[in-house]
Amino acid sequence: MDNNFKNIEKKILTTVKNHYENFPVASFLIPKYYRKDIAIVYWFARTADDIADEGNSEPYQRLYELNKFEEEFKNSLKGFTSNLNFIILAKTISEKILSTENFFNLLSAFKQDVVKKRYKSFKELSDYCKRSANPVGRILLELFKVNTEQAIIASDKICTALQLTNFIQDTVIDFEKGRIYYPMEELRNFSVTEKMFELKENNPNIKALVKYNVDRTQSLFDEGKSLLKFLSGRFKYEIKWTIAGGEKILNMIRKNDYNVFAKRPKLSKIDFITLLIRNIF
Repeated sequence: MDNNFKNIEKKILTTVKNHYENFPVASFLIPKYYRKDIAIVYWFARTADDIADEGNSEPYQRLYELNKFEEEFKNSLKGFTSNLNFIILAKTISEKILSTENFFNLLSAFKQDVVKKRYKSFKELSDYCKRSANPVGRILLELFKVNTEQAIIASDKICTALQLTNFIQDTVIDFEKGRIYYPMEELRNFSVTEKMFELKENNPNIKALVKYNVDRTQSLFDEGKSLLKFLSGRFKYEIKWTIAGGEKILNMIRKNDYNVFAKRPKLSKIDFITLLIRNIF
């Protein structure tokens, strides 16, 4: 059984390293002691997100699979599962005293993604981010025993900013999947129609809408950077690096004159290395 655990843990860590993300996940900056814990949390989130978003399954099938996934998670917390990944996750949650609420919030957001394609207001979108992104930051804070209210508030702002950055970055991809994450109220305020998204019409109205969202997201990053004063060591550098990755994406969008249709901004290996050097040395 021990060898099985080790093999599963290695496989999960390899998957994390090989999967492209805007932001570093369980990188070498994270102390080795925490890497497998972060990797299994990532596995949980990545697997559920893929069920909700990947492939050609119908919505009812996705919800069925997500409910099965959630039931397996609940069973693992009670010690009733033979799935080694869930056994490792339950062990991490128990040993590190992690709140299960954050995991259930993630599942709630993934289920919502299956059925909800539009958001009428930024408040409504923020509620989604509160469950789809913020729990990840809170889990990390719990792992590293950072529990001050100010740190949690700042972490939520950073995580929401990272989620919003991804929405702007993936404007075309999301629309092709039937989703628009720009609030409908804001589309109306900037006289933007869904037809413009369909035609990839990069007009001044859409540019103004994107700029408004980029500026708001940058403000959240700026406000959330107070988190860094509550962190220390390599974990602090990891979070600094993560924030820098999000801001780099926003800068790429600015430099492209807010044209989110022409080319999806994506960080290269050189970008990652450059950002690492700038934020550590």
